[in-house]
Amino acid sequence: MSKRIAIVTGASKGIGHAIALKLVEAGYFVIGTYVRDYDLDTIKNLESDDFILMQIDSTDYELSNTFAKEVKKEYGSVSVLVNNAGIVKDNILMAMKEAEFDAVIDINLKGVFNMTKAFTRQLLRDGNASIVNITSVIGVIGNAGQSNYAASKAGVIGFSKSIAKEMASRNVRVNCVAPGFIQTEMTDSLEASIKTDILSKVALQKFGDVEDIANAVAFLVSDNAKYITGQTLNVCGGLVI
Repeated sequence: MSKRIAIVTGASKGIGHAIALKLVEAGYFVIGTYVRDYDLDTIKNLESDDFILMQIDSTDYELSNTFAKEVKKEYGSVSVLVNNAGIVKDNILMAMKEAEFDAVIDINLKGVFNMTKAFTRQLLRDGNASIVNITSVIGVIGNAGQSNYAASKAGVIGFSKSIAKEMASRNVRVNCVAPGFIQTEMTDSLEASIKTDILSKVALQKFGDVEDIANAVAFLVSDNAKYITGQTLNVCGGLVI
């Protein structure tokens, strides 16, 4: 394939879908992943000549490795990996179930490890590859009722800084984008009191949209960011200052 290949996890909706479309616009062939069962027509309507979707559970280590091998065999080596897939299962600590904690860690953190590990060899061989991990400002500042989510996203930042140091000698750049309050299906599920509290702390006094995150990712994977690695870009309207 003549075009560079990008992987975007959780690309069937929300932030992930916006990122995928932005990378297509930037000239990439994008392979997006999703977990939820959709009917075939829904998937076909989302796809295009330069964007396909594959159903992959990134929490499964072996499946992630199989996926990476299949991508290489069918399309070629990957140059960009965007780990975006994530969930929330909010609860105060006293009421949080072990399953709620485990599910968030498995998808938001272990899934990032699985996919990154699976594609590492391809990225290292590229010579100019880039990884962008979608974390959250909640991983930076914390938030009541989201200890599991905050822990998972803080873990992503630490993981990214570490592998940025490991991969720098092969010119693989690793960065994070930390969205603030972005209007998506996932954040719509937050309680009204949490939304009100967050908005009161946003300097720009408004919520972001998925394009704001997609633009940040497109910048970080481009040559305009060729001297940036190991960093976390907060796209939050001034929630974190």
